[in-house]
Amino acid sequence: MAVWAMAMAVGCGPCAAAEKAPSLAGTWVLQAADTLHPDGRRVQGYGERPQGRLMVDRDGRYSLQIYRREARSFASGDKARGTPDEYREAVMRISAHTGRVRLESATGTIVFEIEQSLFPNWEGQRQVRQYELKGDVLTYQVPASATGNGTVAISQWRKQ
Repeated sequence: MAVWAMAMAVGCGPCAAAEKAPSLAGTWVLQAADTLHPDGRRVQGYGERPQGRLMVDRDGRYSLQIYRREARSFASGDKARGTPDEYREAVMRISAHTGRVRLESATGTIVFEIEQSLFPNWEGQRQVRQYELKGDVLTYQVPASATGNGTVAISQWRKQ
């Protein structure tokens, strides 16, 4: 018993290795949503002042939304009677998905287990992204293989 108490007091290799990754639990507000193109250009992927929320509960269930602030209303005023261009613009204005998320600090990755998504191709996917957590600022990159268009999406969030 005394040996165990001493090991706990000074720390031990196995105990340190079992250390948990930081928690994402809470509400995060989007700070930036940029797009890095293959030629190196970095642009604001959701306009000059994107909006977004990432909410994570203590069990790692999350809801994420990123919006381009600017939007045109449907001319018909009816969601079910939009034009093809109106529907395209509405879908391209937003990124949203829900599921489970966790940080894996040993590999520097954030793992999204996507259950539902505005983009149905992501449903059921496990997406792994590099992340950096500095204080209350979380930054991660969506690799080109996940965006499907050769660009890298970079998201930055601040914990409220």
